Amino acid sequence: MESWKKAIIAGSIGAGAILFMKRRFAGGVLATGVGLAVLASEYPEKFEAARQRLPEYFERGMQVMEMASRAGRRLTWANASRSAIDAWEEISG
Repeated sequence: MESWKKAIIAGSIGAGAILFMKRRFAGGVLATGVGLAVLASEYPEKFEAARQRLPEYFERGMQVMEMASRAGRRLTWANASRSAIDAWEEISG
């Protein structure tokens, strides 16, 4: 890869990160998109493979989020039931 392409990729992704931290999301997406477009023009076959595997990545992400949601519900239920038991024990003496 040519050095000017490396500079564009690094600069745009760095600028995108800074813009995201400053909560300027539209600019961050635009800057990061420029870097990814230049990277995709250099390695089109790798981006095509990633695009084809996108549904698999999405499904795995949904599974992880579902497990986290179930764990959160269980923790909430356990904490709520624990507090109810403690309250009952205090009332009943």
